[in-house]
Amino acid sequence: MTTPLCIMLVAAEASGDDRGAELMAALKAHLGPGGVRFVGLGGERMTAEGLASPFDMSELSILGLVEGLMAYRRVIRRADEMAALARREKPDVAILIDSWGFTIRLAQRLKAQTPDLPVIKYVAPQVWAYRAGRAAVLARHVDHLLSIHTFDAPYFEKLGLPVTFVGNSTLGLDFSGAQPEALRRRLGIGPTEPVLLVLPGSRASEIQRVLPPFEEAVALLKAARPNLQVILPVASTVADQVKARVAGWPHRVHVVEGEADRYAAMKAATVALACSGTVTTELALAGTPMVVGYRLAPLTYAILKRLIRTDYVTLFNIAAQAFVAPELIQGDCVGPKLARELALRLDDPELRATQVAAQNQALAKMGRGGPDPSEAAALAVLKILGRGAA
Repeated sequence: MTTPLCIMLVAAEASGDDRGAELMAALKAHLGPGGVRFVGLGGERMTAEGLASPFDMSELSILGLVEGLMAYRRVIRRADEMAALARREKPDVAILIDSWGFTIRLAQRLKAQTPDLPVIKYVAPQVWAYRAGRAAVLARHVDHLLSIHTFDAPYFEKLGLPVTFVGNSTLGLDFSGAQPEALRRRLGIGPTEPVLLVLPGSRASEIQRVLPPFEEAVALLKAARPNLQVILPVASTVADQVKARVAGWPHRVHVVEGEADRYAAMKAATVALACSGTVTTELALAGTPMVVGYRLAPLTYAILKRLIRTDYVTLFNIAAQAFVAPELIQGDCVGPKLARELALRLDDPELRATQVAAQNQALAKMGRGGPDPSEAAALAVLKILGRGAA
């Protein structure tokens, strides 16, 4: 009887939890019942697939240079704990998903204590945008890279790091089962009433910096449009924080939880106000026009502004090399400016349709409609381990 594979998977934020869960499902499909066991760190979705995490991954959901420095001791402590977990469990492979600051420190520890352990990085650092030196750091500490962008490979292969392009799992998101009409009925929203979807992020720091200007924009829009319905899907990582803030809003907001309601809300929305991140690609796939806003700590932004080599922060804008969706970043991410861009789209069906068409063209450039990324990632992992499908 073949010994089950032990696979270490580590994710530290919501998008990584999604990728990790989908990869776990694909690996289980190939290896069969009892053919694999998982150890490591993840969120709700990875837990549902059978992973028991030793602590809450939200502790490591950190964005920004200043925030990273403040959390440094915690990151090091948790990296040490995960390395100790690997010593105990003796995995056949370690797959570290996104979250550069934490996963690169864990990769260093894993290779130092077990040089023969294959370490795979899933999602490359965006060296094409900033911090090109990270490519060399990654090449020294991992054995293989699974990339989600077609343009990643040259930056790493020239340094001797093998790269397998697996595609972006977000692009395979299926909205066919979403039920926007049912959600509207349940929330008491009429079929023709305009809906503003508000997505302020999944990290505590994002809620702290992004939700206040989003809140101001919503208040301005509601004052001018009393019939505007507001839906706010809340991520599990920040649910308590968001609910506490929204409870003080003077107008009604429909707070929804869970994946099914989030996708239904995306389809039900007339327009969305979104924090920069994976959610913008999800909205584009849902066919929802959007305005993107983001804020960082002032010092973090000042430093990054000198390092960043791209004019855009939204992936489909990068693919299109155009502001398909408006991006209001840092000083521009204020209530009146956000409200003005949203009002333009709420009041102009033709503008909404034009933006959705441009978003679809950008998604095609990103690889929409390609092979299933989780399946491709699973096959790549099995190939690295010298194991075929069951």
